[in-house]
Amino acid sequence: MKSNRPILAAVVAALPLLALGQDKKPDGAAVVADAPVSMCIGCHSIPGYQASFPQVYRVPKIGGQSQQYIEAALKEYRDGSRSHPTMTGVAKGLSDQQIAAVAAYYAGRGK
Repeated sequence: MKSNRPILAAVVAALPLLALGQDKKPDGAAVVADAPVSMCIGCHSIPGYQASFPQVYRVPKIGGQSQQYIEAALKEYRDGSRSHPTMTGVAKGLSDQQIAAVAAYYAGRGK
């Protein structure tokens, strides 16, 4: 008989994350809470991280960078005036509202 404990453990572990998703704050904080940052965290939150596609590339930490700079950079990746295959792919999938939310999230994170 198979144990359901791994499944139960996964569900219990996910409950706090679901609760965080429910916590909406006024004054634009809800927009930031909905920022699609999960795709950014894997590279941009690791100190000293280097990506190896298309070449070895030092990935900058973006926490604390100005919101205007992050928004401009993402829009430039999206429209092709800035080039990096991974960032272009990510940015092309973002709306202006999502770009603004990601930029606000990281601008508020400090360095």
